Amino acid sequence: MRIGELAERAGTTTRTLRYYESRGLLTARRTDQGHRTYDEDDLRLLQQIRTLQDFGFELEETRPFVDCLRAGHPAGDSCPASIAVYRRKVAELDGLIEQLQAVRAQVGAQLLRAEAELPHGPEPRCELEAVTDTDTEG
Repeated sequence: MRIGELAERAGTTTRTLRYYESRGLLTARRTDQGHRTYDEDDLRLLQQIRTLQDFGFELEETRPFVDCLRAGHPAGDSCPASIAVYRRKVAELDGLIEQLQAVRAQVGAQLLRAEAELPHGPEPRCELEAVTDTDTEG
């Protein structure tokens, strides 16, 4: 298949495919007229790259998965180098989750403090609400 068909089937652009080719992730074969041609294996490589990028992997992190597929393995994650990338990504995600949990705890504490300091009685109106109310009354 030609580059346009591959881009369409993979849900990407020809520009992206050329970029992947320049990075060595995709290899085009050439016709006698110099046109790039691809096959179903190339589509599988692109689907692997896109799936990993959707999960937050950087483009270079997809290389071991692509290499694994090129080596003839049925899945891009069935090689030791791919497993190592998975492990690094899981550790990275665990760190991000810990950071988010710490921020959430801080924001939750600030919320409790702010709610505890609210004056008792009728809740004061925000000036912005007063402007909005008068705008809609006319």
